[in-house]
Amino acid sequence: MNGGIARSGIALAHRRLSIIDLSPAGAQPMEDLSGRYVIVFNGEIYNHLDLRIKLEDEGAVAHWRGHSDTETLLAAIAYWGLERALDLTCGMFAFGLWDRATRNLTLARDRLGEKPLYYGWSDGALLFASELDALLTYPGFDNEIDRSAVAAFLRFSYIPEPATIFQNIRKLQPGHFLRLTSPFDASPSRPYWSLEAVALAGVRRVSRGDYEALCGEVETCLEEVVASQMLSDVPLGCFLSGGIDSSLIAALMQRSSRGATRTFSIGFENQRFNEAGHARLVAQHLGTTHTEFILTEADALSVVPELPKVYSEPFADPSQIPTLLLSRMTRQHVAVALSGDGGDEMFGGYNRYIFAPGLWRISSAVPKIGRIAGGA
Repeated sequence: MNGGIARSGIALAHRRLSIIDLSPAGAQPMEDLSGRYVIVFNGEIYNHLDLRIKLEDEGAVAHWRGHSDTETLLAAIAYWGLERALDLTCGMFAFGLWDRATRNLTLARDRLGEKPLYYGWSDGALLFASELDALLTYPGFDNEIDRSAVAAFLRFSYIPEPATIFQNIRKLQPGHFLRLTSPFDASPSRPYWSLEAVALAGVRRVSRGDYEALCGEVETCLEEVVASQMLSDVPLGCFLSGGIDSSLIAALMQRSSRGATRTFSIGFENQRFNEAGHARLVAQHLGTTHTEFILTEADALSVVPELPKVYSEPFADPSQIPTLLLSRMTRQHVAVALSGDGGDEMFGGYNRYIFAPGLWRISSAVPKIGRIAGGA
């Protein structure tokens, strides 16, 4: 808790998972060198070393107190301003930024929403947190279940932004920031990045060049991204299922690592669901230090009652059970693990990406009133 800003009627608190700069210089809430800005930040800025060099080259920073990415982000905001800093920043993050000069609170979320950010009103106070459970600890939390959110969950198997399971609590949308001038400010959030714009720009730049050369460009890009996400002052590992995505990440980590990469996989005694053998073969081929967890059906069922405590909102993805079990077991060996999540979304790995254009063309021929009635 930062008592120095309590006179402004705002309190910032942070519970840190230390990954970069384990010293007190990386503790939060953190002030910038001028004392104007105070931040609470959840996530990681992958290009923060490049940003430091850029800030130093432009004479923006006289000295650094530590080597955390939080300090880098603060310095970038103080020098370039919020929107320019967000534009230059690559990472996953959710943060709250208090500006002592303007007495504004700014909330911001990363481009694709890897880190959640919840905010809203309860008992006359504005609350925000990167986990919904944190809001529940506020004395007098009085939000009721949002029935429309429950209906959305039953329809989509998750609760889409900006709704949450509670009536007066919202999710900040990915790639957006929200600047609040008072606890009662209901200003809309603003986008600083657009997935649609990036996708359309990519379509316009599609190259019909040499296939091998294009594959080389993708490989170089993936190498750079994986290397940037391996910056850590704590032990690092990788989830390995034996599929294409996680195997590729593990291979790139092994290529960039000075020693053997730690890989972790999960399997089941029931051979119908056991894919641990595939992961084992990949690990042997790559030469990683591999750890395998074989679970029983009882192990999986035992965590079901805990799911509401672990995940902030209900969602219907069955992978949450093995993911939770794998994460808990991996945490006994390393503090951070990379995974192959997102590969199917980036490279069209699901059948729905193949079938969706054809289905859209068919449904578009149906009058709008008919699509609405049919839920299309």
